[in-house]
Amino acid sequence: MPRLRLACWCRKRQYFLHDTERYISWAKATRAVRALSSLLSLRLNFSSLPSDRLVRYGLQISPHHCLARCGPHGHQRYALRIPACLAFCRRKLIHICPLIAALTRRVACPDGKNTATNAACCQLFAVRDDLQENLFHGGQCTAEAHESLRLTFHDAIAFSPALTAQGKFGGGGADGSIAIFPEIETNFHPNIGLDEIVQLQKPFIARHNLSVADFIQFAGAIGVSNCPGAPQLAAFVGRKDGTQAAPDGLVPEPFHTPDQIFDRLADASSGEFDPILTVWLLTAHTVAAANDVDPTLSGLPFDSTPGLWDTQFFVETQLRGTAFPGTGGNQGEVESPLKGELRLQSDHTIARDPRTACEWQSFVDNQPKAQAMFQFVFHDLGLLGQDINQLVDCTEVVPNPPAPQGVTHFPAGLTIDDIEQACAETPFPTLPTDPGPATAVAPV
Repeated sequence: MPRLRLACWCRKRQYFLHDTERYISWAKATRAVRALSSLLSLRLNFSSLPSDRLVRYGLQISPHHCLARCGPHGHQRYALRIPACLAFCRRKLIHICPLIAALTRRVACPDGKNTATNAACCQLFAVRDDLQENLFHGGQCTAEAHESLRLTFHDAIAFSPALTAQGKFGGGGADGSIAIFPEIETNFHPNIGLDEIVQLQKPFIARHNLSVADFIQFAGAIGVSNCPGAPQLAAFVGRKDGTQAAPDGLVPEPFHTPDQIFDRLADASSGEFDPILTVWLLTAHTVAAANDVDPTLSGLPFDSTPGLWDTQFFVETQLRGTAFPGTGGNQGEVESPLKGELRLQSDHTIARDPRTACEWQSFVDNQPKAQAMFQFVFHDLGLLGQDINQLVDCTEVVPNPPAPQGVTHFPAGLTIDDIEQACAETPFPTLPTDPGPATAVAPV
């Protein structure tokens, strides 16, 4: 079946939109979208995407994952620097998605309760409900949700086309190998502590007829769906499980330099995860905590709101560090601004690196960006080492997360004067300061 490919024009630039939905015929989709686009005065291009030129960051629409992506297609990539264009495309296309969805065929699931666009997705409803009730404490953004998200990255990023080109095994990417061979991979230094979530997920995998690779990525998406303000993350089924453990040395460490991290992510993604997209990936640290960086303490959050998907992480990593939450002097840790908060050296340096400082700052008080950019990179992270043409998109099974909570702010006792601003291009956003005594962060 053909893929529906759309493009949004804004300020003489073309931002591509594409959808891999296989149940929409060209005739129906073209008639419906052209009719609506004419009404909205939106120019749409139905030609194929170019493979090597004029490629821009754009939005992806699909019947059940509307406006899911904002990222690169092809070899030459340019960061979207015009927020107004992104907003324009969203306003126009949000009206198109329901119309496309109405053209999509659905099937009744054997449980008698749910329907899906593909029968392969039906099994995920039971997995979702089991996870929510028995792993995520009735649908909470808890430590198990945080660690499930961390597991998705540590499984998928262990993939190196460069090693493969040398005739060596470069890992299988998002192939579940970290849980299939836990006695090997969870003993790698950057994976220390993940043995706990692997063991917690093991009985769920045994109960459901799902590949380990699919389960890890799906559990991460479901866990994040419990965090207020989070994006709805992609879910696919059909991945092939790994047959051997990934080699050591492929997961970035918090003590690595920005160059080491950028090079590692670029290798894993064949160049897609550049420094800008690396910042997007690090949005995950808004609901993250460290268990093993400081051996004397566990559950140390990276920002003051670890239960919310917000932009506090991007604020607080730019505040001047003043103390360690525990012993100090630990590899991969630098001083943090708040009692109880841990700051990774890698977050600190990337936030101040001239290649990424302005992109980092651009996330401050920008909730839509914190949602859309991570939504895109998570989608592609979960495809590393896999063939998307062999997978079924089941994102519709992932719940829509709760609405964002709170406002971006300086923690109590801190102001703009405590910011170590590394971006010289734009002023730091104006934020309020929380009232009361100095903020202290509780472990998770």
